[in-house]
Amino acid sequence: MLVLSRKLGEKIVIGDNVVVTVVKIDRNQIRIGIEAPPEVSVYREEIAPYRASRSESEAVALAR
Repeated sequence: MLVLSRKLGEKIVIGDNVVVTVVKIDRNQIRIGIEAPPEVSVYREEIAPYRASRSESEAVALAR
C-alpha cells in the first residue's frame, strides 16, 4: 500500500485519467473528490464486496 500525505486542494493522479483531490478537512474526517472517465467504476469499499458477490450470484444463475 502506498500512503501519501496531501493538504487541502492537493491532488493525486492515478494512471492517465483518474484524479483524487482533497476537498475538505474537518477534525477526524476528510472529503475527497474523484474525477474519472465514465468507464471507470468508483465505489466505497463497504459496497464493493456486495457488488462482487452479487455479480458472482448472477453469473451462477445465468450458467444454469
